[in-house]
Amino acid sequence: MISTNFKKATLALLLCAPIALLAQDKAAPCPDNHHGDGDNPHVCEIRESTIPAIASLSVDGKENGGVSVTGTDRSDISIKAEVVAWGHSESAAHATQQEVRVLTDGGHIRAEGPKGNHYSVSYKIEVPKNTSLDIHANNGGIELAQLDGKLRFQTVNGGADLENVSGDVKGETTNGGVDVVLDGQRWSGTGLDVRTTNGGVDLKLPSGYAAHLELSTVNGGLDIGFPVTTQGKIKDKLSTDIGGGGPTLHLETINGGVDVATK
Repeated sequence: MISTNFKKATLALLLCAPIALLAQDKAAPCPDNHHGDGDNPHVCEIRESTIPAIASLSVDGKENGGVSVTGTDRSDISIKAEVVAWGHSESAAHATQQEVRVLTDGGHIRAEGPKGNHYSVSYKIEVPKNTSLDIHANNGGIELAQLDGKLRFQTVNGGADLENVSGDVKGETTNGGVDVVLDGQRWSGTGLDVRTTNGGVDLKLPSGYAAHLELSTVNGGLDIGFPVTTQGKIKDKLSTDIGGGGPTLHLETINGGVDVATK
């Protein structure tokens, strides 16, 4: 399910106190995919680094870029930052790319670069699975997988993919859909609260999953792929227990449908 775009110059990052750059960064070419602005020349590299594990991490995608975070058994945090720049010539694109810095001070990952909006930075990050996260993206999607903690996310012009997450999870998207795939027999933690505007919601659960479902749409329908117990006609809202009940899974959309099915 984790499938966002993470995509040539070799660049050594300067270390500038008190701001922490990606220390001992390794740069590698991106896959040979199309990047940039239309047909303008572009350059792309992936900068890799690790930082010590921390309890709470924030990631800001700034103007352009998606964020993917996966929980693992590792004891540190691995960061792959895909830096793409474009311009009227390849040399101009390189000049822009060399001004982009990926910063990691204070548990806050973000990029700084020249004015003009001619670059993007997307992140593929691996963290200890109980790390708390605060994720923001613009013109890019958010993907969270195998995480158990306090998770907050927000994106504009991008969707959200959640796979096997748990804990206290809240997020919203604008102009993007939401896909949620859960494992196990019930939610572990406080619950799930995800809202989107101009996008559909797709939830897949194991058969017999125990939870309290709250589903809502304004301009779209509800499609539940298994029997539920409720009063009245199911139209644009549903509140019901499944599998004997459990923590609340709240999924809400405007201008989109909600589909719930078993895996």
